[in-house]
Amino acid sequence: MAELPTKAQVLDWIVEHPTQTSKRDIAKAFGVKGAARIDLKRLLKELEAEGHLQKERRHYRDPEKLPPVTVLQVLAPDANGDLFAKPLEWHGEGPEPRVLYVPREADPAIGDGDRILGRMTEVRADTHQYEARLIRRIGHNPHKILGVFRKRTEGGRITPIDKGADREWHVPAGATHGAKDGELVEAEQASPRGKLGLPTARIIERLGDPSAPKAVSLIAIHQHGIPDDFPDRVIAEADRMKPAGLKGREDLRNLPLVTIDPADARDHDDAVYAHADDDPKNPGGHVVWVAIADVAHYVTPGSALDAEARLRGNSTYFPDRVVPMLPDRLSGDLCSLHEGVPRACIAVRMRLNERGDKIGHSFHRGLMRSIASLNYEEVQQALDGNPNDKCGPLLEDVLKPLHAAYLSAARARELRQPLDLDLPERRIVLSDKGEVLSVNFRDRLTTHRLIEEFMVLANVAAGETLSHKRTPLVFRVHEEPSPEKLDALRETAAASGFTLAKGQVLHTRHLNKLLSDAAGSDLAEMINLTTLRSMTQAYYNPENFGHFGLALKTYAHFTSPIRRYSDLIVHRGLISAHGWGKDGLSPDDIESLEATAEHISETERRSMSAERDTTDRYLAAYLSERVGNEFAGRISGIARFGVFVKLDETGADGLIPIRSLGNEFFHYDREAQTLMGSDSGRVISLGQRVRVRLSEAVPVTGGLMLELLEIEGEQIAPANAPRSRGKPVRRMPGKAKERSRAVEKKASRKASSGGGPSRSKRKVTRKRR
Repeated sequence: MAELPTKAQVLDWIVEHPTQTSKRDIAKAFGVKGAARIDLKRLLKELEAEGHLQKERRHYRDPEKLPPVTVLQVLAPDANGDLFAKPLEWHGEGPEPRVLYVPREADPAIGDGDRILGRMTEVRADTHQYEARLIRRIGHNPHKILGVFRKRTEGGRITPIDKGADREWHVPAGATHGAKDGELVEAEQASPRGKLGLPTARIIERLGDPSAPKAVSLIAIHQHGIPDDFPDRVIAEADRMKPAGLKGREDLRNLPLVTIDPADARDHDDAVYAHADDDPKNPGGHVVWVAIADVAHYVTPGSALDAEARLRGNSTYFPDRVVPMLPDRLSGDLCSLHEGVPRACIAVRMRLNERGDKIGHSFHRGLMRSIASLNYEEVQQALDGNPNDKCGPLLEDVLKPLHAAYLSAARARELRQPLDLDLPERRIVLSDKGEVLSVNFRDRLTTHRLIEEFMVLANVAAGETLSHKRTPLVFRVHEEPSPEKLDALRETAAASGFTLAKGQVLHTRHLNKLLSDAAGSDLAEMINLTTLRSMTQAYYNPENFGHFGLALKTYAHFTSPIRRYSDLIVHRGLISAHGWGKDGLSPDDIESLEATAEHISETERRSMSAERDTTDRYLAAYLSERVGNEFAGRISGIARFGVFVKLDETGADGLIPIRSLGNEFFHYDREAQTLMGSDSGRVISLGQRVRVRLSEAVPVTGGLMLELLEIEGEQIAPANAPRSRGKPVRRMPGKAKERSRAVEKKASRKASSGGGPSRSKRKVTRKRR
């Protein structure tokens, strides 16, 4: 047993290691174990009583020195323009130390009275004892603006890039942060009203040329507040990691596991293997292995890596970059199941019967070695009888058994009837410079379904195991749609000539029947989209409310711990439940489980929104050179202010403003999701085929403006065409409109009065709208 350190040695350690000052850190540094910890605790209490140390929570520090991270209040600039700051918590007996705030070029503007969290460096200077670098501003959450700066004689203006923003911001001359005309900037509100009645902002960061191709995802990152820089301590912690060995693990290196991912995959966190079950009690059955990178071995509770991963919640994927949850040393190296390299994993072995039902499973913490890194397309070609050099040797012993096990699992899936939406996935192809080369739709291959089905089975197994062992976890929850959304879906289905039965407990098989009826028709995509929109959003919760969409009672995310914090929590739960080590769930993990679930649900929604906005901007940039061209599409949304159209060629969504639909007033029916012309009686509804002209494409906002040319093959007169002074044309309301009793009455009143509203009344009606 190591000797107890002297008081002087303890004090020297704390000075030299200001970030490792807990009793546990000190004990580890001096090799103090077992009963000797009691003596160390007594020694630390003595130092505290003598005034040499001050205890803050579980850490000790010298009370005559500022901690390495300190809360400061910034003072007014001195005569030389330097900013000094006052530490808000000083407990020493000597005079309060003086702190110089040293800004970096990229730091936001800091002024008198601001409170900041600063990283302290002790210096020997005549005017001050410490220098502070900004970590973040605290107690300060002004409205943020992301936009394009336009320089004026005195300061300038910011035009926000948000589609819905309808006002500019004035920037005073002293608050431009050196921004140049036309630059993309991030700013914050300085006052609610300033020059010319515009709100006033001050620029806090310059983001460069907004038209640069690679600025598209950068806009989304800043607009949605996604952390994209790892703190130095997190990178340093990741860089110190070494590959896990075999100690305490099962040796799974003889299993012929393979990874199957997109051709452009940035990481490989899951591997699969299957073979026929040799148990005579399970004739025709299969054994499926799913091995997942053991991220929990490297990202342990309470570490800097853990705190940063929880903050991010998940990785965010853009066409030109990924903002990862973990540094590349882990996500691209130690936690990526590269071909031929031993990697730590947590694997689940599942037994399926001949019908594809999972009849048993077990979890294993092991060391594996992938025999091949494959992509979906080459595996599909191999299964279709055209293997390449890499897949050929694996076809009989690895790929065909995987496919046989999938076909069995697919039969069980068919009986379970999870929601079977068929929505094409867009793929934006970029050049090396970040310019859009093409917009394609990904093919839905059997190999995609194979991997998805095995991942679902593994996730179910994780949820069932932790529930059975009463281990805390976060479930993936998807609740059934609300009655209001179902009613709206029924209206849309009925307007399209389909039926979603009423008066029964809704199951996914009822929705699948609707989707099946629409399959192959011109309305299939619209019905799929409307069904998707009627669903509630999935989220994370410590309580199990089931997964409606997958038709599963228990479901937890286990298969992607590189890119989802939820999966890391589940891995820790499995480690704790099986007694595999000390890197399982910590007391803090368990205590904060509800808050963690809520937080990572929010970060997931944030990433989805950022990814969607980025896609819109890339599509707008791609189409900006085709303004004036005509496109075919289908009406995908109806609103009071206009009609949304999804273009066939790219899947991009554009808006036809209500003012350009025609030279008449349109009645909006929210329930039927229709617009009805007051003069013509024309009904515009979901799913109708249209031909439009692209009138505007704004890459910086992602907005597309369209002009309606044809609807269901009938030409539409432009909105500025001369109005006919003859008797208005009467058309019978469409099928969707017939379902709205209120509009029927209006139509009846118009028919009996012999005409629509007068010209002056139409002007008043438009003005009210």
